[in-house]
Amino acid sequence: MLLVIEVNAEVLNGTVVGISDGDTITVLDKLSKEHKVRLMGIDAPEKSQAFGREARQTLSNYIYKKEVSVEYKKLDKYKRIVGKVKLDGQDICLQMIRDGMAWHYTEYEREQSKSDRDLYRVAEAKAREVNLGLWVEKQAVSPWMFRQK
Repeated sequence: MLLVIEVNAEVLNGTVVGISDGDTITVLDKLSKEHKVRLMGIDAPEKSQAFGREARQTLSNYIYKKEVSVEYKKLDKYKRIVGKVKLDGQDICLQMIRDGMAWHYTEYEREQSKSDRDLYRVAEAKAREVNLGLWVEKQAVSPWMFRQK
């Protein structure tokens, strides 16, 4: 018999008051406490990297000064919430990949549900196929490789 134990996600609801880059935001909760949030399952270009500014602006266009919900199960080593950001039920992390503004961050995909892993993988493949966003560059450098340099 296979026993599956699922940890229930916590939910943070609040207003986006800051966009650090294409995958990090600040959410103000109803008690006026700020929370740094790292978007789960994606890695967007760094600010100083090609498409870094575009990724940040795209994310801002979607959610800045808007009410979002963040489903999360963990904090990262910088004490940021790592979660799926939703606006009116729409997965903004997935949308960033669809727009060609982020990679599916496969190093941490085991933290995602199987359905999210599949959706994110397919979305990246489609964006690559049509050279959308950062994929116009034939040799697009992933943020994790860019950070190593």
